[in-house]
Amino acid sequence: MLGLKLPTDPRWVNIVEKNIEEILTDHAFCEQKAASTAISLIVSFPEYSELVKEMATLAIEEISHFNMVHDIIIARGWILGRNRKDDYVVELLKFFPKGSSRTTQLVHRLLYASLIEARSCERFRLLSKELKDKELAAFYKRLMISEANHYSMFLRFARKYGNRTEVNKKWQELLAYEADIMKDLGTKMTIHG
Repeated sequence: MLGLKLPTDPRWVNIVEKNIEEILTDHAFCEQKAASTAISLIVSFPEYSELVKEMATLAIEEISHFNMVHDIIIARGWILGRNRKDDYVVELLKFFPKGSSRTTQLVHRLLYASLIEARSCERFRLLSKELKDKELAAFYKRLMISEANHYSMFLRFARKYGNRTEVNKKWQELLAYEADIMKDLGTKMTIHG
């Protein structure tokens, strides 16, 4: 369903299990950034009323996910660590050229968001199946469903606002590019990298 060209190496779960506190901090900030992305799309493209409405709902949902992750951190006696640069997203954002039309910029941002959500969904699925910590496994199973919905929503909007054939071509090219990124970053102790 997700179309990812390179699945996550299952050994990544071993890295997660040895670094739960770090992963939870990274995950919390991923949720905060997802909320910020939704707000940024509202600010940048207010003329797309359906998108604005969906992004407002998404921002609330993503910040609630941040709170859930933060609650887990606190319940385990930890504190939220500092935000770190997301190498995966930094590399991903290099794919599309800058300086295109507003509509093309919107489509590109929607495709990026869709891919990030797809990779999160895939990783959360892996965590839900493989984590020895059953509480966290159940938590990631619930979030996996949300990420799948977000992935399909962003892709649907990209296809709605752009030329469907062109969007599908760009999507396939972006998926191939992302697979190359994952070859280098796929085993870092972060949600995406």
